Amino acid sequence: MQGIKFDFNNMFSANVGTLHGVEDKDIAEISAGLQNADAHLKKILANPRNRIKLGLEWANLPYQDAKTIKEIQKLGNEIAKKFDNVIFLGIGGSYLGLKAAQDALAPAYFNEFKEVRKDKPRVYFEGNNLDPDTLSVLLKNLKPRKTCVVVISKSGETTETKAALIVVENWLKKSAGKKYGRQIIAITDPESGALRKKIKLEQANDPLSFRSLPLLKGVGGRYSEFNMGLLHLAILGIAIKDVLSGAKDMAVKCSRAHYAENPAYMYALLHYLLYRKKNKPIAVIMPFSETLKSCADWYVQLLAESLGKKYSRKIKAGADGSEEWLSDKAAITNTGRTPVSCRGTTDLHSVQQNNIEGENNKVVTFIRIEKFSREIKIPGTADILSGKSFAELLKLAQEATEWALVRSARPNCTVTLSQVSPYNWGALLFFFEMATAFEGELLNINAFDQPGVEGYKNYMYYKLGKPGISQDIANEIKNHPLVKNTKYIL
Repeated sequence: MQGIKFDFNNMFSANVGTLHGVEDKDIAEISAGLQNADAHLKKILANPRNRIKLGLEWANLPYQDAKTIKEIQKLGNEIAKKFDNVIFLGIGGSYLGLKAAQDALAPAYFNEFKEVRKDKPRVYFEGNNLDPDTLSVLLKNLKPRKTCVVVISKSGETTETKAALIVVENWLKKSAGKKYGRQIIAITDPESGALRKKIKLEQANDPLSFRSLPLLKGVGGRYSEFNMGLLHLAILGIAIKDVLSGAKDMAVKCSRAHYAENPAYMYALLHYLLYRKKNKPIAVIMPFSETLKSCADWYVQLLAESLGKKYSRKIKAGADGSEEWLSDKAAITNTGRTPVSCRGTTDLHSVQQNNIEGENNKVVTFIRIEKFSREIKIPGTADILSGKSFAELLKLAQEATEWALVRSARPNCTVTLSQVSPYNWGALLFFFEMATAFEGELLNINAFDQPGVEGYKNYMYYKLGKPGISQDIANEIKNHPLVKNTKYIL
């Protein structure tokens, strides 16, 4: 049986005490705010122009038409049959979403064993860092003519992905010949940007070169797995419709107006209260599944970029119902919980020490799996572990960790998947996306931009001499250089 359950017993004072747990009166105090947040979110989602303009078009991704899905699945099948290797180039959501999908839905050690892959190509991820060691080793050991490259970038200007594409493109050129562009797929803005410009130039010479799929308007990178990630799923041989079906069913659950009937609202509400009223700014996410560790890493980006904001939101409403969200420079808030990704049982021998005895400023979210796709039973009769299965021990370890946290008055909650399947995985991602969006409403911040990310980019672009840097940014960098006193360097 497919499905997801959210157990939030250990977030309440009844289990972890009044000092560290939510009380009914805490919820009652913000009941009007909950209704307003639901009404405003629904108003935005119901207006196509606002959805796209403000970055909430991701909420419509589970409802993509069958023709689009069929075309992507067909392209994925073509790539899988033709190539031995596929390199995905992307950073942020264009990497973390793909990695989360591959680790969760493809068999373990997918790249290492042909029998495990079932004739699917090996899949690698690059363009997400500037470390020269990884890409150089990869290209040295792959055959260019047997390798497809998928580059994912909205603008085509992100330094890490752009640098990797230039290197990989040159590598293909040398070995694959003039038609090397037929081995490159681009997922980018449908109309503008440097990568879209390059696609048009390449296709003017060869229509089969640099084929492309669109990054849809109004879908930010960290919310884009059900857009840019679909080709990757198709290449792996995973049914896209099953993933989107899970997301769609979760979207229906998460559309319920009352928080007590809406798992995403309840998740957001309780974390908001524990953050604001109980001083719990750290969000530890701990899947008890090796295959879901990358999902925890994906969630770290989702929460950090969405809710980590300097300014409150100022809403400028138009007479036609349109909205513009501005940063309220008069309301510096520096808000947002800090996410920490770990996994059970590995990190029970490290991070858990701090979770139990460190500062009581954390909320732990467990992800628990009821049924695993494979099983190992421990042989013999002489040991307390004899006759036990790994899955049985893993579930017991999660239960024991939960118990230890409760005994130490540490709030926690559990998201339980009946199994790790495409359907449940799609539902899990949408659950976290909607919970994050609703928490953004409660915090009154813009959960769909990331102005703080631009600082390092602007500095790099300035130092690299990129044209078009504004004079204000240039002056700020020139007038505020890094100061390195040798006195403070040992």
